Amino acid sequence: MKKREARLGYLLIAPSFLLVGAIIFYPILYNLYLSVHDVSLNPNAPDIFIGLQNYKNLLTDPSFWNSIWVTIIFTVATVAGATIMGLAVALLMNNKFKGRGMARAMILLPYVAPLISIVFVFQYMFNPVYGMVNYTLVEQLGILNQSIDWLDSPDAALWLVIIFDIWHLFPFSFMMILAKLQSIDDSLYEAAEMDGANMWHRIRHITIPELTFVIGSLVILRFIWNFYKFDEVYLLTKQVPVVGVYTYQTAFSTYNHGMAAAITATLFVLVMLFVLTAVRKVLKW
Repeated sequence: MKKREARLGYLLIAPSFLLVGAIIFYPILYNLYLSVHDVSLNPNAPDIFIGLQNYKNLLTDPSFWNSIWVTIIFTVATVAGATIMGLAVALLMNNKFKGRGMARAMILLPYVAPLISIVFVFQYMFNPVYGMVNYTLVEQLGILNQSIDWLDSPDAALWLVIIFDIWHLFPFSFMMILAKLQSIDDSLYEAAEMDGANMWHRIRHITIPELTFVIGSLVILRFIWNFYKFDEVYLLTKQVPVVGVYTYQTAFSTYNHGMAAAITATLFVLVMLFVLTAVRKVLKW
């Protein structure tokens, strides 16, 4: 009887399981198919099988390795910046003071605001001719001798997208860390205070160990998301060749869809290696 009920249960969930499997695995398999073909743009012409040629061309392409290097700089800087900023603000907002609820809500504004609107605001602020950032740094504070072309200079544009991403996404780290902070037992801090521990010692020996799992999870998730970042980088400036932008240009500027598929497959392998290593070393799974 139990075996019949188990078989019936498997039969009932089989359609859903097959549908979910198709949604997940079909795009991956189709991408692998494209990566080993010279993809024809003519629907009436067949794709030509070329084996691993796209991968060979990719691994010997200096532009690809440059995009990897730029992406690593962008990812490490934004992940570290957003995590540290989120931790600092969460520690501050965990204290009781008048208007704390309103302050917490205001901190979430960069995260919930429409992306396209804040991109336009940043483009206006960092405009090299009439932007308030250059005006403040050059005319008001005298920190710079001349204006910086934040939008069209590759080096300055990289700093611009790093600043934007940290500001835009640190509230996510703030929310996750603050939620964990509020679950820490106050008796731990009271016992430490009775033993003579100052604020720094309490943060170092109680707060940080309690936050290790949350911060580790945030870093891994944020690394995955930012390594594939495309939307805000491409909207802000076209001068930062992160791998998301590089893949898009390969697919829709040069129309080399086979090479673009090879890029995404290669990145999938690289990111999965990072995730497997990080999960075992950081999260101890």
